[in-house]
Amino acid sequence: MTPYPDHASTLFEYQRRDPEETALFGILNRHLETALAEINERGGLPAFVVRELRAFLSCGVLARGFCRLRCDACGHDEVVAHSCKGRGFCISCGTRRMADTAAFLVDHVIPDVPVRQWVLTLPHRIRYMIAYDPALCSAVLDVFIRAVFGWQRRVAKRAGIELAPEADCGAVTVIQRFGSSLGLNPHFHSIFLDGVFAIRPGER
Repeated sequence: MTPYPDHASTLFEYQRRDPEETALFGILNRHLETALAEINERGGLPAFVVRELRAFLSCGVLARGFCRLRCDACGHDEVVAHSCKGRGFCISCGTRRMADTAAFLVDHVIPDVPVRQWVLTLPHRIRYMIAYDPALCSAVLDVFIRAVFGWQRRVAKRAGIELAPEADCGAVTVIQRFGSSLGLNPHFHSIFLDGVFAIRPGER
């Protein structure tokens, strides 16, 4: 029998991702401020876009700040650079957030029932309106969710299913704010429980 390893370092090895070595980091590091100055002459970018682009240049860079982590069991330590925790541009932080969110939804939110993805895209004029108006964005999403829920209930009734008062639908939505060409294109990716559900007496 293979003996169980004494500590995790024999199984896993942390490897820093060295963002400074990537082409994207190099391009932004050399040209971002020049590009922003030129864009400002034509009206500029939204402030949150500028913040995220600049924060990307600090993400994973040890010279911009780090934590030192130490294992009390084996005495091994590592330095881990701070991350920008960006939501729209940083590939590393976006991927980590995506994986964490997916794991949480699967483990704690979405029940073990069939699901179906719905995608709602919008006319260009409305895209720009909801991109800068969170309240309007939420209102549009609410109309979309209620419309699909209503359709699910009507389908169930046409199939002869008598819906209990506590029967309900469910959905989780992620808002994507760009299209395949990276242009501004807010749209909704929604995972709907594929039907109308009710908890039987004695179940949770």
